[in-house]
Amino acid sequence: MVIETATREETLAFGVKIGEQVLSGTVICVDGDLGVGKTVLAQGIAKGLGVTEQVVSPTFTIIQEYRDGRLPFYHFDVYRIEDPDEMYEVGFEDYFYGDGVCMIEWAELIRELLPEEHVHITIEKQTDRGPDYRRIRAEGLAE
Repeated sequence: MVIETATREETLAFGVKIGEQVLSGTVICVDGDLGVGKTVLAQGIAKGLGVTEQVVSPTFTIIQEYRDGRLPFYHFDVYRIEDPDEMYEVGFEDYFYGDGVCMIEWAELIRELLPEEHVHITIEKQTDRGPDYRRIRAEGLAE
């Protein structure tokens, strides 16, 4: 599936749709350059799950947990991971194979640790079409 968004709000709305439909145990892997909208997508997914807390990028903490939605939402940012084995320190397996929804920014950095079944989303800027234009490719989502 390919989605094109022209504004931050449209990217957020796509995330909301995902959050409204996603099931317990889903792992969503998101890749894209810095500033492409990965955290905006996470904010939308959280909103779709019913999370009311402010969702921020967990760049320096690796994971943020949100438990006030219909399912727990675990937002990972593994940008600062130097070795995938560092993920064992945060107990990633409990999250990836638990009852919540995981979203992992920069998932390609820990590719070997990802569950075989996961949703993969790639976000790309296309500034020639506008400063906020995004092309979002999603694999593994129900349409």
